[in-house]
Amino acid sequence: MKTDSQRRIYRLRRKTRIKTIRWQRLFIYWIGAIVVGIVSVLFARLGDVAASLRGQIVHINPWLMLVVTPVGLVLITWLTRKLFDGAQGSGIPQTIATLHIHDFTVIDRILSPKIALGKILMTTLGLVSGASIGREGPSVQIGASVMHAFSRLIGQNGEITRHGMILAGGAAGMAAAFNTPLAGIVFAIEELSHSFEQKASGRTLAIIIFSGVTSIAFMGNYTYFGHTNAVIPIGSAWMAVGICGVLGGVAGGLFSRCVIALSRGFPSPMSLFARKKPLVFVGLCGLLLALLGIASDGATYGTGYLQANGIVNGYLHYPASFFVLKYISMLITFCSGIPGGMFAPSLSIGAGMGGWISQFLPHTSPAGVILLGMAAYFCGVAQSPITATIIVMEICDNQQVTLALLSVSFLAYAVSRIVCPEPLYSTLAKRFDKTQAELKS
Repeated sequence: MKTDSQRRIYRLRRKTRIKTIRWQRLFIYWIGAIVVGIVSVLFARLGDVAASLRGQIVHINPWLMLVVTPVGLVLITWLTRKLFDGAQGSGIPQTIATLHIHDFTVIDRILSPKIALGKILMTTLGLVSGASIGREGPSVQIGASVMHAFSRLIGQNGEITRHGMILAGGAAGMAAAFNTPLAGIVFAIEELSHSFEQKASGRTLAIIIFSGVTSIAFMGNYTYFGHTNAVIPIGSAWMAVGICGVLGGVAGGLFSRCVIALSRGFPSPMSLFARKKPLVFVGLCGLLLALLGIASDGATYGTGYLQANGIVNGYLHYPASFFVLKYISMLITFCSGIPGGMFAPSLSIGAGMGGWISQFLPHTSPAGVILLGMAAYFCGVAQSPITATIIVMEICDNQQVTLALLSVSFLAYAVSRIVCPEPLYSTLAKRFDKTQAELKS
């Protein structure tokens, strides 16, 4: 029979042991967050190297891309199917789907280290090849994979906790890719899941912060597009809000509608050809991308970061053909099915659209209209108005236009929902989930 003193000692030891286990788990989660930051930085470096290599090829002879792009896309498709099957696509729909899958053997396959590695390598090769893709979408799946691996490492079996780690990892991956921690938090709240309680937990915020701090430690406290001083005062300048909101919503909504339609299958003759000769089909997609790149003097290749940065900071000016050709190149890239995201290319399209609109609004700051165009088109595609606002605000280090960005984003959201009633990423996630269920059965 235990005495009261022995019971108190036992309870104290038990409480101490539980606290120690909790701190050990938190420490492992923080290590995971740091790994997400490091991987995101390495991915960014690889993306820069890929863009530089592609630039050298174009500089030698732009027509070389007629060989490089088709061969590159065929190689990516072959390698993905043979070595990294499951790495196709953006990465965001896959991450969203895992938050609603209860069979963790399926999740282990989707968020495996092998798929994460394939995502990095194939996206980098896609950037060298001139595909119109970004690395932010893949960074979401990579971050989710890292945190999922760490939750398995410590033997975490609770469904809510494991889903929470996937959510936090995905948001941290996006935040580290753009160096936008606030946008990462909002992205988790608005896009990845619909549960504010789960998304805004202290553990999730801590993981995003640790990942962001790691990114800053390696790359410096930079902003994606530098600092802009644009202002949009209340008055006639707000005409730009209405114009950009409507055009961005229509263009983004049409893009999402096309992507959703294409995800359900190509028109009959094309679908039959793509099934029978997939590598030839992908090669033809690459040829079209190369032709668009040549027609735009290389502006449609890759993420569009250099073009968007130049437009935002006023040292590059493009005609309307830039964002139209970039728009088409994104659709063709999606048709090819190679790994790669849509965030950065969407921002470049929005910047091009805003730059074109600004010439018709001489009484409004051109830089301000460009920021509105970016937010409007991005929101038109993603239908996430708060995420669009925060991303543009953070990547340009400008809080003076927050109200105008919110207004244009919500207007674009309303217009986009009319054009495309189905949210892009949620719809693609449901389709991906359905495909996984069919494979399992």
